[in-house]
Amino acid sequence: MTESRVISKRAVVSWILYDLANVIFTMGVVSLKFPLFVRESVGPQRADSVYGAITAVAMGIMFLISPLLGAMTDRARRRMPFLISATVLCCGATALLTRGPFQLTAILFVLANGGYQAGVQFYDSLLPEVTTEENRGRINGLAIGLGYIGSYIAIGLGVLLGASDASFPFTKYFTIVAVLFFAIAIPCFLFVRERGNPNPRPIFTAAAISESVAQTITTLKSGHRYPGLLRFLLGRAFYTDAINTVISFMSLYTVNVAIATGLTTEQGQARANIVLGTAVTAAILGGITWGFVVDRIGPRRALRSVLFFWIATFLLAACVGAFRMPIIWLYVVACVAGFSLGGTWASDRPFMLRLTPPDRVGEFYGFYGMVGRFSAVTGPALWGLTTYIFVQRLGLPEVRGEAIAIILLLGMVCVSLWILRRVTDERRDWEALRMERSDV
Repeated sequence: MTESRVISKRAVVSWILYDLANVIFTMGVVSLKFPLFVRESVGPQRADSVYGAITAVAMGIMFLISPLLGAMTDRARRRMPFLISATVLCCGATALLTRGPFQLTAILFVLANGGYQAGVQFYDSLLPEVTTEENRGRINGLAIGLGYIGSYIAIGLGVLLGASDASFPFTKYFTIVAVLFFAIAIPCFLFVRERGNPNPRPIFTAAAISESVAQTITTLKSGHRYPGLLRFLLGRAFYTDAINTVISFMSLYTVNVAIATGLTTEQGQARANIVLGTAVTAAILGGITWGFVVDRIGPRRALRSVLFFWIATFLLAACVGAFRMPIIWLYVVACVAGFSLGGTWASDRPFMLRLTPPDRVGEFYGFYGMVGRFSAVTGPALWGLTTYIFVQRLGLPEVRGEAIAIILLLGMVCVSLWILRRVTDERRDWEALRMERSDV
């Protein structure tokens, strides 16, 4: 049935702007500059393992609390206060990065990343407030595609500051990123109107938290009552494991490939900016294109097609490092990876919504976020362990150890395809399913 409610263009644009704002953080801090700060602080041989450990801790915490946060937002009158609080935490901690010892900066990164990840979870759960079933793929795809303009901002800021100061000013960079994130997010806070929860319940009491935890456990135990849910979440854990890990280590990998071909570290960092910029351009095109594809063929078929693109991406990326191919091949990798990245988020967010009861959006997107956090723990940990064994213990060049890690991640994408083969995206009759559950 077509939804008759009217959604203002201002609300849609404001929701899309938040995606742009948080991409400035994830590209500028998580993918680009914080890994390079770690490399500069601990040395190139330890950089992968140390950054992997820090990221694993950050994501491990969010893995544990994501479902609880989601269940709590389902009890609240509105989700927006949660989004605002998470954004303030992320921006505040980001502005303080590198203003103290390395250990303190690592803790602040964990807090900043936690705020970002929680914010994404709350933001995703607002998707039904700015879309209908008929335009969900297009609007979500536009948010994904146009959101990657934030990557241009993050990369351009790094180039600008690097050109003005030979010793890169990490502190200034992180502060500007924090200010930009918050400023661009403000329209979302002001103009996205929620229908609200007609039956709000207490949130922060001990009894409410206990009830939310119990509800989460019950949902996991009775996952078979929500067709396709557990299988989708398991499959998502595998493909996001591979994708998020590659995003996190892309700049380090590019620098090491550049050095292996005879360039200096500074030249490698400059190439990393260009490679990431190429990926961003392709991601913008990918997000918009795949958004229309989702509305046309459905999120399931779109996601399967995207995962085949990722298989090609990982194969080529591994070959670049393993066989020391010219760095120009990384630009090809960046193009395919960016196009695939835009398609991943353009298809899997609507797919999850097809599997979600309308009154449990917060909780179910908590599970959606939880598997993403799990993958962000295991992926960096696997990458760090692989490079530790093959680089630090066995003495392989950094770039070849990273190529082996990429092959392992490729295997995870293949596993995800096998798991997802039986999940359908047919629209559920949630009222009938609710009645069926009540009769059991």
